[in-house]
Amino acid sequence: METFELQAKSRTAEGTRKARGVRRNEMIPGIVYGHGMKPLSLEVSEKAFFKALHTKAGENVLITLQVEGVKLKESTCRIKDIQHNPVTDKIDHVDFMVISLTEKITAKVPVVLLHAEEAPGVKEGGVLDLVHREVEVECLPTQIPEKIEIDVKTMKISDAIHAKELGLAQGVLCLLPPEEVVVALHAPQKEEVAPVEEGEAAAGPEVIEKGKKEKEGEEAGKAAPGAAKPAPAAPAKEAK
Repeated sequence: METFELQAKSRTAEGTRKARGVRRNEMIPGIVYGHGMKPLSLEVSEKAFFKALHTKAGENVLITLQVEGVKLKESTCRIKDIQHNPVTDKIDHVDFMVISLTEKITAKVPVVLLHAEEAPGVKEGGVLDLVHREVEVECLPTQIPEKIEIDVKTMKISDAIHAKELGLAQGVLCLLPPEEVVVALHAPQKEEVAPVEEGEAAAGPEVIEKGKKEKEGEEAGKAAPGAAKPAPAAPAKEAK
């Protein structure tokens, strides 16, 4: 497991306004705690923290935290939590947790599928369903996998790969139930066409035919040019 050395400064000023001032200086406010130590507020460089996040280990990177003017009893940490601004999505705050390299911890590891296009079921139009994009494992900090690779090139339609079949390294325990499906290959979905009832099928032509007949009747009722007009009815005689 890769480690990353990160420089930090202790931070005594608390509050939302002070935290905003820290961010304006391209720093990220944070806190470090764990292993019986008193929580310590600090700030780290935004650029340096992004570099730590973009190692192969991602958020599971082990960090050697060096706080200016403060000697930590244990300097190895992990990223426990990252808070993002809901509007800008920039990092607002980060929590570091001090860990021991000899004690097991839990971590979420990303799942990566290999040779998906070669799977027979995919060639037949099937759909790969990655049920768990991350899998939680338990192991020593130095044993956390960077990713869990699953080769699916032999999968056929209706095949599935379960948690017990992941083939993790010795000492790494998957915390999913053994029979939990991690990835499945489903048959292609067929478009369902709603059945048309016999009466409904006949209704269309009947309406059209009826409208046609009514139109023909109206045209026939119109007087042709030169045709004699019907004589007006005789007025009724007035009763004496």
